[in-house]
Amino acid sequence: MIEAGLILEGGAERGVFTAGVLDCLMEEGIEFSYSCGVSAGACNAVDYLSKQIGRSKQVMIPENPSMRMVKLSAIPTQHSIIDMEMLFDRFPNRQIPFDYETYFASPMSCELVVTNAVTGEAEYLDERSDRKRLMQILRASSSIPVFTPMVTLDGVPYVDGSIADSIPVMHSMKKGFRKNVIVLTQERTYRKSEPDRKTKAFYRSYFRKYPKLRELMIHRPRNYNHMLDVIEKWESEGRVFVLRPETGVVGRLESDPAKLTPFFRHGYDLMRERMSEMKEYLAGTSAL
Repeated sequence: MIEAGLILEGGAERGVFTAGVLDCLMEEGIEFSYSCGVSAGACNAVDYLSKQIGRSKQVMIPENPSMRMVKLSAIPTQHSIIDMEMLFDRFPNRQIPFDYETYFASPMSCELVVTNAVTGEAEYLDERSDRKRLMQILRASSSIPVFTPMVTLDGVPYVDGSIADSIPVMHSMKKGFRKNVIVLTQERTYRKSEPDRKTKAFYRSYFRKYPKLRELMIHRPRNYNHMLDVIEKWESEGRVFVLRPETGVVGRLESDPAKLTPFFRHGYDLMRERMSEMKEYLAGTSAL
């Protein structure tokens, strides 16, 4: 096991790129002592710890069209554009079984990022005994504001972890991991656009009961872009190893297998191509 951090960005269906990366790592038997996933990255992370090669791909690119996660039919019953009941109940517990036992027994540390809607702070959660709670944490980490409802844990409302900490590499460093492999789901040149006046007004109205979350939503593009600038600087200095798409990025709500499958393969192939480079970066890192 490599004593380093593995940081997984979210991006909904763009997480299929990360699925390809992790399948390649699992095939090579490469394990990081610490992983931290956000939103779709959190879902990728637990499949990595449960050692289920292909599961994330199967969830994101199901053979049956009725099992695709983006569904307008979920709006009337779940008030969500994403079928969260399918993703965090029917899939892991019946249709695409999640290996809870292997996950709970894994010696690897794994934190799943959620955003506290009241405090506006990121929280880094783990669960190694309660199946239902684990899926609720994943659901909270993946609950995109506006598009999906908040998720309550212990009486506290939570939303997508990416709102407070999209790429938690600084959190990993604070935990003592001096080397970190970061998997992003956007190309190098990508930057978020600042919200216009109407969007800001919408956020102020929609999140009026949650002023800290409202401010996070308004300032998220600036915070996210700053983090990308920091990561690029650290990457150029050799402080972090970054794997990001180089072509064919899909939309976060993409549902076409003809687009998602090549993006998955791109992640897998890119990791295979850069495997030696990553190992060179990690050289000297103690194995646990």
